[in-house]
Order: sequence, then C-alpha cells, then structure tokens
Amino acid sequence: MTTLRLNPLDASWLYTESRETPMHVGALMPFRLPDGAPPDLLRRWMADFRQHRKFAPPWNRRLKSHLLLKSPVHYWVEDDDIDLEAHLRHTALPHPGGERELGELIARLHSQPLDLSRPPWECTLIEGLEGGRFAMYIKMHHSLIDGVSGVKLLQRVLATDPAKSLDSPPFWAVGAGPRRPERDTEAPSVSNVLAGVMAALRGQAGTVPQLLLAFGKMLRLTKDVDEDLRIPFGAPGATINGRVRSKRRFATQQFALERLKALATAAGCTINDLVLATCGGALRRFLDDSGDLPEAALTAGIPVSVRPKDDEGTGNAITFIIATLGTDIADPLERLAAVRASVQAAKAHVQSLPRAAMTQYTIALMGPTILALLTGLGGRTRPVFNITISNVPGPDKPLYFRGAELLGTYPVSIVTHGQALNITCHSYAGHMAFGFTGCHATLPHLQRIAVYTGEAFEELERLILAPAKPKPKAKRKTAPRKRSR
Repeated sequence: MTTLRLNPLDASWLYTESRETPMHVGALMPFRLPDGAPPDLLRRWMADFRQHRKFAPPWNRRLKSHLLLKSPVHYWVEDDDIDLEAHLRHTALPHPGGERELGELIARLHSQPLDLSRPPWECTLIEGLEGGRFAMYIKMHHSLIDGVSGVKLLQRVLATDPAKSLDSPPFWAVGAGPRRPERDTEAPSVSNVLAGVMAALRGQAGTVPQLLLAFGKMLRLTKDVDEDLRIPFGAPGATINGRVRSKRRFATQQFALERLKALATAAGCTINDLVLATCGGALRRFLDDSGDLPEAALTAGIPVSVRPKDDEGTGNAITFIIATLGTDIADPLERLAAVRASVQAAKAHVQSLPRAAMTQYTIALMGPTILALLTGLGGRTRPVFNITISNVPGPDKPLYFRGAELLGTYPVSIVTHGQALNITCHSYAGHMAFGFTGCHATLPHLQRIAVYTGEAFEELERLILAPAKPKPKAKRKTAPRKRSR
C-alpha cells in the first residue's frame, strides 16, 4: 500500500471543509449523442463502466489521518478495494431538459459534500437533455486535485478523432502523466496562485524594500502612483461578500471565440478585458435590480500570467491582480475603458517587480485570503476584493468520447464565506464557457447574472461593431428658374 503525505496547500482545503463550504470543484461536460445512437446507449455505457474496476492515481486515493501533537496529519492511501457504486451515478432530466433544468440539477449535486472516507470524487451521467445531448458531471475534492488540472486529466480519455474514441475507457482508468517540474507554465488559476504562495513561504529578506515600495504605491503612500491601480481591501461591501450556506446555485453562458476576438480587436483590448467588462455590466444590473448596487465599483481578484522585469526565461509567472469591474459606470464603453486601464495598471505594477519580490508580493496580497479560508473569518471582515474571476484556456480542437462530441467544459467552482459568487471561464474548440457558482441563499436568482452577461456582451457588440450611419447628403441649392414670358 502506497502512502503519500499531503502538501500544505492540499491539506489546507481539508481544514476549511464544512457543511456550508464544501471544498470540492467540478466540471459540467455536455456531449452530443453520436449519429444513430440507440435509445439505451447511456445504459449500455453504465454497464460497461461497471466492468472497469482498476483505478489509476489519483482516482484510487483516499484520505487517512494520524494524530500528531493533537493536530491531524493527513495522508493519501492508495486503495485497491473501491466500491464503484458509491462514485458512479446515472440520472435523467424530464425530456426535453433545458439549460435551467440542467443548472438546477448541477446545483443540487454540487451542494452535497463528498464522502471523505472514500476516494473523494463522484461522476454522474445525465441524459434527457434537449437537442440530442447528454452530460457528464464530475466533482472532486480540492485536496485531491484542483479544477484546472482535473479537467486536463479528464480530457486524457478524449480523442480528436471520433473513430479513435470509440473504445475510450472511463476517466478513472487513466491516471495522471508525469508531473512537469516547472510551475510557471501552468494555467493562471486560483489553485496555481495559492500553490505558488505556499511553496514560496520561505521568502527572501532582500525583497522587503521592493515590497514596501510596491505596497506604498498601492496604498497611495508614494508620489509615483497610477490612479487606475486598485488596492486590497478597497472593495465596497456587497451582498456577495457575506456568509454562505450549504445550498448552491449554478448557471452557464457561452460565447463564440470569434465574436470575442473580433470585438477585442475593434475595441483595442484583450479578451480578458471583455470578460471582466461584461461580468461587471451583468453584476451592475443584477445588484441594481434589487437595490443593492454599491456606489463604489466592485473589484475582481484575477489570476494572471505575468513576466517580471528580471525574468529572462520563456515561461510565464502566475500571480494575482486586483482590477475594477466598473460597476459604478453606466456607460458600457466607459466601463470597458476603465476595466482595461485598471488591468493594465495592475499588470504593469507587478511586472515592475523583480521575480523574488513578485513572489513575496503575491504572498502578501493573498495572505488575507488564505487566512480567511483557514480561520473562517470570511464574510465577517471587509473583503480583499469582491469576486474571483478566472479565465483558463483549454483545447482548441473538438474532442470526442466514444463517438460523442464534447460541446464544452463548464467549471463548477468553490464558494466560501466572503465570496458567495465565483465566475470561471474555460475556452474550448472555438467557444468560451462561463460557469457561475453561487450561494443559493445570497443569490436565489443567479440565472439572471448569466443572462445579463450575454446581454452586456451584445450591448458592447452593438456599440463597437455597429456600422457607422452614413451622413445624409446635403441638398444642393439651385437658383430659381426664371419664368419665360
């Protein structure tokens, strides 16, 4: 039996686990049924799945705890005797199941904590979706694997050629490949930022002067200040920053990448700027509907890839920045301009630091977030920022499972005290999928945020891409004709 001790970051997700804040992440993966699929196709698949009783790491790992000095120390134990029926489920929506019904089902599934006495993951196969579709929902505890890495691992059983995918095994039969040694090539995600923070807690004392200068700028304590720079704890109090309860809400939205790229080119901004501006527009409208819109702008914490000024390598560095969402601005174009300027200022601020100072800067910036997770103080104090918005790139070619085409990957993320809403985007095969995860008690009408996000994007399209109206031609003045007598 193999025993592996958890690293500090993975163990921290266990310490923050509670009924109100279960620390699992998930992925909703809708598929299109293969042409000519029999009505009982998914039932046949389930029967076949049950024959696959060999589990590859990390799907065969369960938690084991030892008491050391009155504090639990958690280990992974590789389990050879796994009850598959406890992890695999088959359900259906009343046909035809739409996006709202699917979102409600995922919200119910995501609200239930995982059984930590077993390998902490579950898979639900969902049929009955409209348009000849079915879906696979997979959730896994954050201590086992983070959401971004989990989606990559799930995609290892998919193929770019539908014919080659016909014999695809279930995902638990395929394990993780060899781990890459460098972290700075990984996707900009919350987990990768926090992992970097935990790994770098040793720090270097020589970075203190640069850190003092960096935070001096953010806190407006020096003369060389960019007014677009947003500061930690500068966010207004908002309804999405209170305590949360156990029940969840989930909604989705999707845009074609061609539309995003065309609009970004025309507006002279990045796709990420558009994502933030549309989310800001949606949140402004949503909060204004209920009379809860703060006068000051909401801010977003954003995992990004940046390269410090002394980094001569080819990789990227992952850090966290804070930017405005422009929720205090009614005009969509002005809001987009404010978001763009804020993101540029935050990136430039971080990139001006040496690599060592940037690492410590990230630790100092994320320290309150880690502390809130570990102590449960979230929702009782002023938020470092109002919401986390992540934009993670994925495969650019269509993928197939047993001949069924994957239509998208919608992240289902974590909600914690102080962060009652999470927005995570994942690009795949020419589309960008948005997953909106929220606390049901705080956001009972979460679906509206997804709808408003679509309408905010369409509004930007109309304003930026609308053809200029031709100027009316001036009427030629002609001299009056003289009447002939």
